[in-house]
Amino acid sequence: MSKNLKNNGKGTAVGNALRFLVKQGKAVSKPLLEAVGGVTGIGGLKELGALISGDEYLSDSDKELLLKELEYDMIEMQEVTKRWESDNATDSYMTRNVRPLTLGFLTVTLFMYIILDSSMEGFKVDDEWISLLKGLMMLAYGGYFGVRSAEKIFKK
Repeated sequence: MSKNLKNNGKGTAVGNALRFLVKQGKAVSKPLLEAVGGVTGIGGLKELGALISGDEYLSDSDKELLLKELEYDMIEMQEVTKRWESDNATDSYMTRNVRPLTLGFLTVTLFMYIILDSSMEGFKVDDEWISLLKGLMMLAYGGYFGVRSAEKIFKK
């Protein structure tokens, strides 16, 4: 997997399209390249759209491609938010609390590994499990706090 992808994730559609254009030798402005790596939330995607539209190096067809990919990212974020709102509107305890419970479980698991590793001689957690736990925690924390922040912003 490319080291350009943050947290070994799949990346955003617009970020992946931009990486593709750069690999093809296309010129892209430095502010656009810097902005795409730090995009969070729909507001960030809208700002990125303005940067893409105003980029002096990109051709019109490249801008159109990137803006279409940006639209896919926005739809994906909106659908995730809708799903979370739907889950929170249900009467089921597990459906409403599965994300916080998962986040808590992963955090407790991490602390158990840390305590066992530091207190027991010979206790060794395989690198595969550490990598899996790291990926799950990045996803859980990023998704929970990132999307929750976006929800609060849109409510205002």
